[in-house]
Amino acid sequence: MKYEREPESSSATLQVVIFSLGNERYGVETSQVKEIIRVEEITSIPNAPDFIEGVINLRGQITTIINLRKRFGMKPKPIDNDTRIIVFEHNGSTIGMMVDTVTEVRYLSKEHIDELPSIVTAGARSKFLRGVGKLPDGLLILVDLNRLQEEEYELLSS
Repeated sequence: MKYEREPESSSATLQVVIFSLGNERYGVETSQVKEIIRVEEITSIPNAPDFIEGVINLRGQITTIINLRKRFGMKPKPIDNDTRIIVFEHNGSTIGMMVDTVTEVRYLSKEHIDELPSIVTAGARSKFLRGVGKLPDGLLILVDLNRLQEEEYELLSS
């Protein structure tokens, strides 16, 4: 994983963890990430939605694992050596988000973040997407982990 040096004026920047699902790149603010781990044995939960892979025991803490590929409606992919789990906390719960690979930590200037097009945000299922970051080597879809988790609770309770 690559790390980028902090720019001189860090108040106008976000530090993001960049990960991929297929050919698409996504980013989450490092302030939302507790840790990044390799995939370990996951225990399936009967009758859970298909995007919930199950749970793991993370140093004594039961952690729910969401398969982000499935959650975003993408074809599942077998777990391999690059697969990672991005761990975060929300309302006292520890949650893991399974992604294809984590590639780097990078700084992104807030002036290089645009809102998502309105046609994308019209659907309720996109409210956890924060915007699009413009990097020299392409675009980056920014995900808000707190909003993602709030949406999961709404989806599971309906």
